[in-house]
Amino acid sequence: MLVDSPALKRRRFADQLAMEKLVAAKQTYGREIRVFETTTATISQTSNDVSGSEEPDDLEFTTADYYRILATKKEDKYLKTKKIRDAETAASRSRITKAVIRIRFPDNHTLEATFHPTETMQSLVDLLVKVVARPDLPFYIYTIPPKKQIKNMSQDFYSAGFAPGAIVYFSYDLPQGDDTIVAQGPFLKEDVMALKDLDGLIPDPKPEPDQPAPEPVVMAAAPVLKPAGEKKMVKPKWLKM
Repeated sequence: MLVDSPALKRRRFADQLAMEKLVAAKQTYGREIRVFETTTATISQTSNDVSGSEEPDDLEFTTADYYRILATKKEDKYLKTKKIRDAETAASRSRITKAVIRIRFPDNHTLEATFHPTETMQSLVDLLVKVVARPDLPFYIYTIPPKKQIKNMSQDFYSAGFAPGAIVYFSYDLPQGDDTIVAQGPFLKEDVMALKDLDGLIPDPKPEPDQPAPEPVVMAAAPVLKPAGEKKMVKPKWLKM
């Protein structure tokens, strides 16, 4: 009989506790969420992207690029009818079943939440009101680069290009000077911050090995046997009818 070691027991207890917290968070906030800390390298790269106002020379949009894109659009317009294009769009949209949105906060923490592609930006704002530490303060969300504030709250995630996933950024909308009060955070509630890195404690379920499908049994048809002694009747040549 095998006996679990104390380390294995502690591991299983931690996994169970993490799962219970994630399930409770889903029931509280109405969707799957998780929290993790953004790496320093990612923050540095993001800061460089935001601070840089000029595009690199090799990314300049040239006249040749314009005419190439224009020719492609004309070709698509004449080769495909509107009905075909609408059918292709609907088929592509039906294949995307969820939109995983990551919201990055100034204190290097990231909140990840799962939405349906047909949900609107307002559902994301509603979730943020529930999870942020100071819901009484005005805030806004934006994308980069370039920095663009999200204002159309009636737009769904698929139409916004946020499906199957996207990264947005959070900022309090305060006058210059007043934002220093909340600049350091925390930006998320304590119970939400308690979910930090919990998903890393839960091992992924191991897929069961594929069982080979049994080969179909083909029954051979039994040959038809003629009774013994049975002969074909042949008319004699001398018989005249």
